[in-house]
Amino acid sequence: MRTDNMTQKHDSSTILAPERARTKLPGMYKVILYNDDYTTMEFVIEVLQRFFAINNERAQQLMLQIHNEGSATCGIYTRDVAETKVVQVTEFAQQHGHPLRCAMEEI
Repeated sequence: MRTDNMTQKHDSSTILAPERARTKLPGMYKVILYNDDYTTMEFVIEVLQRFFAINNERAQQLMLQIHNEGSATCGIYTRDVAETKVVQVTEFAQQHGHPLRCAMEEI
């Protein structure tokens, strides 16, 4: 029986160690509305309900936060969804003659 290194070696290319697929989670972004001196409180509430699916009570709370603190986070989304929300809100505000500012920020 032969026991030299030739018979004891295993070809490492044929034995595959199990690898865990590491999928990187997508970056998350918060969508923020900013206070201004011209956009009505009612319009901000409408935007929160229409584009962020926020109920009336929560929309009123967020609107007051925007008014009193200068801004509020309306939701947290993946990049594509956040970008879409910003565009939709900005276009809707412009169509209605409001300077409401909406932006996104990476978390």
